[in-house]
Amino acid sequence: MTDHYDVLVIGSGPGGATTAARVAETGKRVLLLERGGFLPRERDNWDSRAVFGDMKYTADETFYDSRDRPFRPELHYYVGGNSKVYGAALLRLMPADFGEVRHPNGVAPAWPLTYEDMEPYYARAEDLFWVHGQHGEDPFAGLYSQAYPYPPVQHEPRIQQLSDGLEQLGLHPFHLPLGVRLTQDGQGHATANSPCIRCDRVDGFPCLTGGKADAEWAVVRPALAAHPNLTLLTGTTAERLITDAGGRSVTGVAVTHPDGSAGTFTADVVVLSAGAILSAALLLRSANDQHPRGLANSSDQVGRNYMRHNNLALIASSREPNPTVFQKTLALNDFYGPGQHWEHPMGNIQMLGKSDDWQIKGAAPRGLGWAPSGPYGQVARHSVDFWLTSEDIPLADSRVTLRREGTIKLALQPGNNTEGLTRLRRTFQEMLSKLGMVDMLSVRSLYLHKSFDAAATAHQAGTARFGTDPATSVLDLHCKAHDLDNLYVVDGAFMPSIGAMNPTLTIIANALRVGDHIAGRIGTTT
Repeated sequence: MTDHYDVLVIGSGPGGATTAARVAETGKRVLLLERGGFLPRERDNWDSRAVFGDMKYTADETFYDSRDRPFRPELHYYVGGNSKVYGAALLRLMPADFGEVRHPNGVAPAWPLTYEDMEPYYARAEDLFWVHGQHGEDPFAGLYSQAYPYPPVQHEPRIQQLSDGLEQLGLHPFHLPLGVRLTQDGQGHATANSPCIRCDRVDGFPCLTGGKADAEWAVVRPALAAHPNLTLLTGTTAERLITDAGGRSVTGVAVTHPDGSAGTFTADVVVLSAGAILSAALLLRSANDQHPRGLANSSDQVGRNYMRHNNLALIASSREPNPTVFQKTLALNDFYGPGQHWEHPMGNIQMLGKSDDWQIKGAAPRGLGWAPSGPYGQVARHSVDFWLTSEDIPLADSRVTLRREGTIKLALQPGNNTEGLTRLRRTFQEMLSKLGMVDMLSVRSLYLHKSFDAAATAHQAGTARFGTDPATSVLDLHCKAHDLDNLYVVDGAFMPSIGAMNPTLTIIANALRVGDHIAGRIGTTT
């Protein structure tokens, strides 16, 4: 095997896989490194106890919080990265998210480009990741240049009833854009040849059928089949980036091979996409005489401005049973921006996958967590499950650093713009009460809700933000490091703010944008 490539990409999640696939279209030699292997297809993929109770597919990794307490982050080291277990909700940021957004506790900074700049790439990303949806349903969304490639995933009767009820309250529910390989019949059922079978295992589970648009099935497998010049190496961990003597270019990547041996790959262009946390850690770990604070870190911004959203799983209980199987089909942006309910933004509301006894048990108050799963099954049969997202603000001390022995410290600042999420929950609970939702434990207007601690890393972003000023940003407009001639970062680290939407589609769209730039830089093989 030749160890030199035209382009080397670290990480096979949505950003890395998309960039590698786009650049491979040039015919140049591209290497895609992945520290994990292919996630095994097995019965446990769809077993709640294995996935949530035993955390079977979560990386055996230990981080430390701001108080130096160890915790296990929700990371997944497989081909496809964290998208192997994501919920496949693929939403665009709002146009206003690209400008300065004022919150009661601070300001989310403006991006160096606009929604209009990103829109063509959003359209391409929706096509690449099989997105089902209906532009125009959400009156708060931005303009679009083309329709979604597939029609929206139809609501099941109970969710259609919920949608109708929300409309009667003057709200604007819409079909949640989803990346699934689904063919529906006239009633919305999966057809006999549909890879997606509309099961209840979409949110947080690996997909046994290849019907979810994770990066493995939507990008890596098709790209490997189409481009013999693209090589995937699994079980290979990038340990540090090596620069030339002057420190202006990355000349190689030091790796650990699956057998534990050390090696080095060289490339003309290196693309980092290990996730916002691990990408920052790799840059810091690659410090040398020319870059004593870490690669690309003359601004001292690498690792800072970490964001992950303020999130809440709200599990309401309905008087009538909820027999829905594929529940994750509805979303709501009526409270996304400033409005009559509050002068500041609150956030996005969307359905979760249908919870079962083990998921309800995991969401229960800690004092009830010891109980056997059986009683929770009755609660699950009446539950209607929602995911609430509000924006957190990039703060200098919300950051990734390395402890003395090299392990990762992830510091979050408490109370980072949390009022929006609190107001969103209370406002939405009032709406649900009008639609007959009751408390799980009594008839009072209380809801079982679960917020997330530092281990919730699914929406990680912001540790190497892009911008036009090298003094305040890590990357330039093309997501190339200001300090190095050939190093790019294409995961969520580039984001200067995160809005209140799932970041995956924005990461994919940006990867296509950067991939076009790199392809133009390296040319094509004739």
